[in-house]
Amino acid sequence: MPENPTDTFASARDKAPEEAAFYWNGGPVEVAERTWFTSDFSGVTAFETDEGIVLVDSGMVFLAPRIAAALRSVTQAPIHTAIFTHGHVDHAYGLQEFLAPGQDPPRVIAHAAMPARFERYEATAPHNQAVNARQFGGAVDSGATVPFTAPAILPDTLYDDRLDLEVGGVRFELHHALGETDDHTWVLCPDRDVLCPGDLVIWSVPNCGNPQKVQRYPWAWADALREMASARPRTLAPGHGGPIVDQPDKVQRLLLETADFLDTIVERTLAVLNDGSPPHVDVVQRVELPVSASPWLQPGYDEGEFIVRNVIRYFGGWYSGRPSELKPAARDAVAAELAALAGGPDALLDRAEAVAATGDRRLASHLADYALEATPDDARVGERVAALYEDRAARETSLMATNLFRSAAAYARTGRPYA
Repeated sequence: MPENPTDTFASARDKAPEEAAFYWNGGPVEVAERTWFTSDFSGVTAFETDEGIVLVDSGMVFLAPRIAAALRSVTQAPIHTAIFTHGHVDHAYGLQEFLAPGQDPPRVIAHAAMPARFERYEATAPHNQAVNARQFGGAVDSGATVPFTAPAILPDTLYDDRLDLEVGGVRFELHHALGETDDHTWVLCPDRDVLCPGDLVIWSVPNCGNPQKVQRYPWAWADALREMASARPRTLAPGHGGPIVDQPDKVQRLLLETADFLDTIVERTLAVLNDGSPPHVDVVQRVELPVSASPWLQPGYDEGEFIVRNVIRYFGGWYSGRPSELKPAARDAVAAELAALAGGPDALLDRAEAVAATGDRRLASHLADYALEATPDDARVGERVAALYEDRAARETSLMATNLFRSAAAYARTGRPYA
């Protein structure tokens, strides 16, 4: 995985959605009459009407100029209305780039929970910059940061459960859904038979586990996917990845298979929780994850194991179930004690490397962490730990796991185990 994920997106520009999946990057693609989809990291859909364009999402600040230029290669119509499917920085922050020179901000529609998201971003900006740097760039000081302030153009029209509107004689339905976020909207244009699900569809295992982010809702996500499927749209323009154009059966299959995938994880996780409420890590290890051959359910971005943890977090609270972790000792104290028992951090690392060589990199990582935390200022220890995590990162499939392990390697070399 490259440090800058947009490098991967660029290399996937000319691939079919099935080949590039989450990383598909291209357009503009005419997905219906006077309707175009373009993706550069995230997808934007433009519905041209007789009164102007209804724009669904607006990309990231520093990528929006490219998306806007692609759109302007096919239409010069002004932006009449913008709809933000959710408040993430890759969907709600690039709108100004699509406006004609001197144009006043258009009407901007979003779910009523979105302003609270922007307030939270303002309150936790350094934290969010850190977790996103780890998710996408490896380390906080890698330069892979994005702004965590409110977007330049804020929503001025908010709704709660559903909003129907008409622009230039074209009808649009906006539906709220809990899913990746609590402010999510999926958009249906029944007159053109186009569904814009936002990040409820990303050509990957749903981003419903994301280890560093706030609570996500796989059970409600599945319900929303089934509701979308009941509308039987012919075309799907996703939040990430490529569009499915005029293939209603394929759209239906993607929506229902993804709903089944999420429902299965929730049901199996709750079954294990209800079987004596074992410690959380034991729940994770006991849940049998569903496996799919479909390109839209591969663990390229998020993965099933992380979704299990989000289900546990919602239903099970923060206590892991291990008594020592209810009021734990400081980790560096535990690490120092274990290193002393083992004969020093080098002995711990010798064992970690031997265990990793057998293929058990999970256990090896525990030993490496203790060695590093016992002696964080020892550059030799840091290098050995970094090598273990780089090897582990190279064997992962999801962006989440790959980059968090790469981040662990980067921090190990700084003498800061975590930050």
